[in-house]
Amino acid sequence: MEWTTEKVQAWLTDFTEAIKENKAYLSDLDTPIGDGDHGNNMGRGVTAYEEAMKKEEPETISDTFKTLSMAMISKVGGASGPLYGSAFMNMMKATKGLERIDSQTQLGAIIREGANAIQTRGKAEKEDKTMLDVWFPVADALEKEGLTEEVIEQAKEHTSGLIAKKGRASYLGERSEGHIDPGAASSAILFMTMLENMR
Repeated sequence: MEWTTEKVQAWLTDFTEAIKENKAYLSDLDTPIGDGDHGNNMGRGVTAYEEAMKKEEPETISDTFKTLSMAMISKVGGASGPLYGSAFMNMMKATKGLERIDSQTQLGAIIREGANAIQTRGKAEKEDKTMLDVWFPVADALEKEGLTEEVIEQAKEHTSGLIAKKGRASYLGERSEGHIDPGAASSAILFMTMLENMR
């Protein structure tokens, strides 16, 4: 498995399309436990990324991650923008000078750097019902070369049974149980499109 700049860009293009297709779904998930705008916010972010890609034409993996990071920070409202932005900023640093990513293990380490940034920025832990509940299991699975659709889907679904300890959903306390975390759902889309490009 080898990730070149072109392959990383193909993955993020697929992610962009999948977010646009799932805007309503993501906002529906966000309605009972948040502001109901996660889908639209993410849609704005990926559209800004698309526009920036045309202007900047980044030539490295690192610069590609930077382009997505800046688009998310500048255009996505709420917590999601800074969290996704921080994740991809760390992934930019982790891929500085790399021409390609050679293995699942190496990719897992890069995703873990992204997860660490989300954890630092959001001051969240695993099981707090956040996007981390998808990012960490994906990093773990990649490092063991065992990432599958089931791993991603289970990680996303697992957030439904958790009580939110961070963000807007945490105000609901136990009433947040029974709902999938929207950030976990958009993260699942990110990693599903990544997995498709690994094949």
